[in-house]
Amino acid sequence: MRASQITTELIDGPAGKLEVAHHPAPDRVDAKPARGVALVTHPHPLMGGTMDNKVAVTLAKTFHQLGYATMRFNFRGVGRSEGTFDEGIGETDDAEAALDFLIATYGAGENSKIVLAGFSFGTYVQTRLWHRLQSTRPIERLLLCGPAVNRFPLATVPADTIVVQGEEDDVVPLDAVLLWARPQQLPIVVFPGCGHFFHGRLTQLQRYIVGMWQAPS
Repeated sequence: MRASQITTELIDGPAGKLEVAHHPAPDRVDAKPARGVALVTHPHPLMGGTMDNKVAVTLAKTFHQLGYATMRFNFRGVGRSEGTFDEGIGETDDAEAALDFLIATYGAGENSKIVLAGFSFGTYVQTRLWHRLQSTRPIERLLLCGPAVNRFPLATVPADTIVVQGEEDDVVPLDAVLLWARPQQLPIVVFPGCGHFFHGRLTQLQRYIVGMWQAPS
């Protein structure tokens, strides 16, 4: 993903300006992407989370590699985004505004396929957004890394959701994720010996997601 093709700008959001970084699908700089759009959300704003978090950047790179136009953005009160932290409620509005801009810029109208990917606090926002939009927008799939199930009330998710968790996560314990996933019979992919921020495992994370996306259904 060439940084020169990534556009960083301020767009209108529900609480003021939102700082976003978006990138067209590969080899389609001035055209509509063939595959769809992917929106990535970052970790907790009050704990140093920004759109430049390494896991968030890795997710954006991964979906760009898979042929999607991608966007990361800073939640309200982070970086140059205006507003103040709103416990995930206002942040869901931020995510919807960012998604609308992404679709308008690179999508194929109302029928553009949408991927929602989040890390930590960002998973809470993306599950809320999925429930808000799933009956009106073509959401292709959810991807949740280190879902913050012990800190926020994550709702149930679709059966084909990809959930990736570090075995030694000291922010979101594996036991908590299993407790959330068990009633849904939702498979969890566990990275052995891995912490919350996937230190030293980002390339492996990227390879795994690409393999899952390209595997026959």
